[in-house]
Amino acid sequence: MKIFIYILMALAAGLIIFNATQLDFDHLFEGDSAVAAICVLAGACALVLLGILQASRSISEKTEKAK
Repeated sequence: MKIFIYILMALAAGLIIFNATQLDFDHLFEGDSAVAAICVLAGACALVLLGILQASRSISEKTEKAK
């Protein structure tokens, strides 16, 4: 599961990087640039959620070892 989370994090980072290259900062919320901006935000949300999942799994493993 740990490797799967890291793979998903890498895919989300790749999504952010790819869509950041598609942004037109002169017209950020028009056409394809709007879609790219939404995808950058979605990728960032995915990274945050996967980071929270990784941290919670780490805490869970540490508390089970302490018992």
